[in-house]
Amino acid sequence: MASLHRFTEAVAVLLLAMIFVAFIVQITMRYIFNWPVGWTTEVSLAAWLWLVLWGAAFCLRDEDHVKFDLLYQAAPTRWQRLFAMLAAVSIIIAVAGALPAAWDYVDFYKIKRSAVLQVRMKWVFIIYILFSVGLVARYVIGLIAILRDPGAPPSRPLPIPQEPR
Repeated sequence: MASLHRFTEAVAVLLLAMIFVAFIVQITMRYIFNWPVGWTTEVSLAAWLWLVLWGAAFCLRDEDHVKFDLLYQAAPTRWQRLFAMLAAVSIIIAVAGALPAAWDYVDFYKIKRSAVLQVRMKWVFIIYILFSVGLVARYVIGLIAILRDPGAPPSRPLPIPQEPR
C-alpha cells in the first residue's frame, strides 16, 4: 500500500514539474527571446487538470478533502456511522451511474485535437474517468471498512497512508 501511495505521489510530482518547466519555458521564450510559444499553455492546462483530478482521487487522504460536517461531528458515533455509510453509498451510486455518460463525452473528444500540439482531447479528458473509478473504489473500500468493523471510527474508514520518515 505504501509503494502504491508513493507511485501516486510521484505522478503528482511529475505533473507539477511539467507545469513548472512549461511556465519557465514560456516566460523565457516570451520575455528573453521575444518569441512566444503556444504549446506551453496547452501543456500547463492539461497537466493542471490531470494534477487536480489525480491528486483528489489518489493522493489526498480522506480528512484532507473539504467537507461540511457540522452535523456529522455533533452526532453520536452510531449516527456518524450511518451518515458515513449513506454518504459512501450516495457517492458510489452517483459517480458509478454517471460513468457511462462521462465515457461517452470523453470518447466523443477523440475527433477533436488541441490547437497547437494536436493531441487528441480524449487523452486530456480521460483523467476524469480515472478520477471517477478511483473515487468509486475509494468509497467502496471505505464502505466495506465501516461494515466490517463496527468499532472503527466512522470518520476514518479509508486507510491512511503513512508519511515517509
